[in-house]
Amino acid sequence: MMNKFFPIRKTHPLFKIINNSLIDLPSPSNISSWWNFGSLLALCLIIQILTGLFLTMYYTANIELAFYSVNYICRNVNYGWLIRTLHANGASFFFICIYLHIGRGIYYESFNLKYTWMVGIIILFILMATAFMGYVLPWGQMSFWGATVITNLLSAIPYLGSMLVNWIWGGFAIDNATLTRFYSFHFLFPFIILMLTMIHLLFLHQTGSNNPLGMNSNLDKIPFHPFFTFKDLIGFILLLSLLSMLTLTNPYLLGDPDNFTPANPLVTPIHIQPEWYFLFAYAILRSIPNKLGGVIALIMSILILIILPLTFNKKIQGIQFYPLNQMLFWIMISTIILFNLSKNSTGWSSLYYYKTNFNFIMFFLFYYYPIISKYWDNLIFN
Repeated sequence: MMNKFFPIRKTHPLFKIINNSLIDLPSPSNISSWWNFGSLLALCLIIQILTGLFLTMYYTANIELAFYSVNYICRNVNYGWLIRTLHANGASFFFICIYLHIGRGIYYESFNLKYTWMVGIIILFILMATAFMGYVLPWGQMSFWGATVITNLLSAIPYLGSMLVNWIWGGFAIDNATLTRFYSFHFLFPFIILMLTMIHLLFLHQTGSNNPLGMNSNLDKIPFHPFFTFKDLIGFILLLSLLSMLTLTNPYLLGDPDNFTPANPLVTPIHIQPEWYFLFAYAILRSIPNKLGGVIALIMSILILIILPLTFNKKIQGIQFYPLNQMLFWIMISTIILFNLSKNSTGWSSLYYYKTNFNFIMFFLFYYYPIISKYWDNLIFN
């Protein structure tokens, strides 16, 4: 049918690239809905870029005007409130999708596709930096103090720490120079993410997708269209419906009430905490009393994902046939959830012992992961 109505797709140089990437792309016939999150991430990126471009038309990167320019967008610009809340809540949906995408990659061990995985981790790092800088731009209380706390973490680096902090601030305190450079990078980074996404897909199409069985699927592949395009379309409709529902019914559900107050360097909020999607990392940071140790643990909680391809030593790809590894995986997920939940406790010292243990458990799970895999392989195949 496609050949009959669109013969040009296989002859035109540009359409040929699109055809080979989205239409006739050979895909494993058994990939499940867990593989939909890649396309949902592309949709989230498009939403964020488009809504962000509209917001830049009215936003003013000045410490005296930034908060009021956001207020102006929400109150005076036609549908400005809708674009702003779509952008803010879209960031949360972006992180929901990327965490599920990474979780699927760990469970089915897609990290064995080394180049694809490494580019994906770079995208995650840049996305986190983009989200952090975007959170600073409204210049509310939590924006200002969040920027103060996070940028001050660099001061823990021996010898160079203070110089790095001053360089990022553009002075000796968070001021107008800080806001303008954060705004510039927040505008630039999504386009870098877009470029890296194309490289990510290029590597993926070179090797082919993993599948739930972890087996070589070269003998059982089907075209991407129409089998998976319609599946992705259902995912698009579902995500857009949930995002619209949240934006139209309770747009500030995931926000912080303190951020409705203009930034005041003389008044420190009672509880300074990041957005929900950074809570696990913030809990890891706070669970270690030493400042430098906390910063190292915070960075390693993300960098440890880079080590995963180097630990692969199994006969079968994926942990679906490894019950002990499945148990470790769900313990790790539970630990991350507990880290997120523990942030609301005002009695931090009473939970210190448990949070330190959670930290210890999460890092050692990655250490024991390949050891248990090897043990299970020896049990089955020898």
